[in-house]
Amino acid sequence: SLILSNSAFSQINGDFNYSLAVKGYSIMQMPKIMNQKKNEEFKDVSFSGGMIKFNDNQISYRLGGSYIKRDIKAVNICSTCEEMNGQMKDFNLTLGFEKSLNFSRIQPYFGFDIGFRDNKFDGTIISKNILSDANGSIVAPNVLETSKTGFTASPVIGVKINPISQVTLFAESSIQWFYSYERQETVAQDVNNTRTFNKFNKSEFLLNAVSVGIQINIGSVR
Repeated sequence: SLILSNSAFSQINGDFNYSLAVKGYSIMQMPKIMNQKKNEEFKDVSFSGGMIKFNDNQISYRLGGSYIKRDIKAVNICSTCEEMNGQMKDFNLTLGFEKSLNFSRIQPYFGFDIGFRDNKFDGTIISKNILSDANGSIVAPNVLETSKTGFTASPVIGVKINPISQVTLFAESSIQWFYSYERQETVAQDVNNTRTFNKFNKSEFLLNAVSVGIQINIGSVR
């Protein structure tokens, strides 16, 4: 027995109470602006969010957040309908869990998050109809403000790699269901500054193709 014995590796993350994670790079879909065409196009963002995890053996309870601010140029419904230009701000707060499938250096895991999301767009919208150019008419852009606020739920799958016990590299994917209350307000650049206001309840699915990052494990239980 002594000749055949060998040292065995027991576990990694189970030895630490907490983990601090930062998402270094993500490729994801963003919520639609009005009836935006081609919102299936993915956006790449860097260092947009992070998480704190409370570890309990193979289960980690996670609290995460992200904030994205970027300039957006998109078309509404069709390429010759309306063009939107402005700035989008997106805030997302989540609470959930993840469960590792083993304690080895390479750990597949799955999880689930629920949360709150607030997405706003502030800019202009202008008609791109070719008939307006043919008639020689001048089309002024309208001021556009939209907001979506609501509830999110998303299943998560991923993999963690532990080069050393204190540091973990991770990559994960998720699909988020976003149910929101949406407000759309436009102000025409005419003599009366005509205001148009609409409100809806909407739902949509947003794919987070991949998020990669690093987490630091702290608070050793030993």
